[in-house]
Amino acid sequence: MIVAMIATLAPALVILLGIGALISAAETAMTAASRGRMHQLERDGDRAAARVNRMMGNQETMIGAILLSNNVVNIGASALTTSVLAVAFPGPVGVVMSTVVMTVLVVVFGEILPKTLAITRPEVVGRTLSIPTYWVVRIFGPLANGAQWIVRQTLRPFGINLSMETDVLAAHEEIRGAVEYHHSEGVVESGDRRMLGGVLDLSEMDVSEVMVHRKSVFMLDADQPTRDLLKDALDSGHSRVPLWRANPDNVIGVLHIKDVIRKMSDEDVGLDQIEVASLIRKPWFVPDTTKLKDQLNAFLKRRSHFGLVVDEYGALQGVITLEDILEEIVGEIDDEHDTAVEGVKLQADGWYEIDGSVTVRDLNRALDWDLPDDQAVTIAGLVIHEAQTIPEEGQTFIFHHHRFQVVRRRRNQITGLRISPRLDAEGNWLQAQSG
Repeated sequence: MIVAMIATLAPALVILLGIGALISAAETAMTAASRGRMHQLERDGDRAAARVNRMMGNQETMIGAILLSNNVVNIGASALTTSVLAVAFPGPVGVVMSTVVMTVLVVVFGEILPKTLAITRPEVVGRTLSIPTYWVVRIFGPLANGAQWIVRQTLRPFGINLSMETDVLAAHEEIRGAVEYHHSEGVVESGDRRMLGGVLDLSEMDVSEVMVHRKSVFMLDADQPTRDLLKDALDSGHSRVPLWRANPDNVIGVLHIKDVIRKMSDEDVGLDQIEVASLIRKPWFVPDTTKLKDQLNAFLKRRSHFGLVVDEYGALQGVITLEDILEEIVGEIDDEHDTAVEGVKLQADGWYEIDGSVTVRDLNRALDWDLPDDQAVTIAGLVIHEAQTIPEEGQTFIFHHHRFQVVRRRRNQITGLRISPRLDAEGNWLQAQSG
């Protein structure tokens, strides 16, 4: 009798455990599969990958449906086993036996085994099980949504708002973390790591963080004699020169050096004969809170590479160019007139003499340091932020594993610093001296 009952139970139990194992494998494969790889397969015409991507588009419903169906199968298998063993072994013995047997079978064959196989090749398993998973989501999806609604309503009085919608910043941080991991493993080179990080930073950084500050902007008085104005513009080495009238904040336009050269070439005229007013282009003013990604799109749309950055009061803060934004991705774009890193000089003792106006991001890129750039744009600003005061000449500070010494100060501005290479916890250099 007992043998007959167990023989009847075995096929049904195998089927239910098999279904549960497939569902567990699908859950692991769907969540572990590379989204980038799946999208690439979909672009190549893989229909299974397309099904996976559609289901992952509503990940909350998909996971809820899979978990719900898996619980239904496992509970059904446990109930069936208990009903049979309770008859075969009356009393608590049958319940205990059922609990032990089903725990071992579900954990080993319904969870660990299929999930281990799925995690080794998630893309292959996910695509293979995409059709049965699709129908599981179709059948159990509405029930899963109902269960999630009940959970949200239960937690709402406690101030907990559940949402699995993808956050852009979180996605960026996930990508950044993957890049950092592969860099530590030696798969991604330092240059590629910085480039990928620069692309992600475009949507987080304002133009004020990469612009050329107004103190460093070359501008000319539009009312000075024509010959002097054009000669100064040609000798400046800049391709575009802002022109002001009455005071430097009143920028009336931008003089493009190509327009001057074209005028001289086409009409064979000298500097005295050129009418500057006819060559002045209308200035393009950009709010200092504009994100780099938006400004890059604006540059491409307007086919203009030069903008004047202003604050909320309309005061000139600096200039932003297409090159400034591209340098955030690829690093410094040097030409025959540029130095590798302007304002950074390696000293014979291994320290670096750095102008206070050098940006933290440029310094990190040039020397492969990791100084924080979220509290200050320039290295002088970082020192002031950390010191919580404007240091005097000769003062020395140690923070972020570097020693900072103030060597020049003009009024309330730090103009020169000496910075040591990276230090360890005991104050020893982590990189060999160069020089």
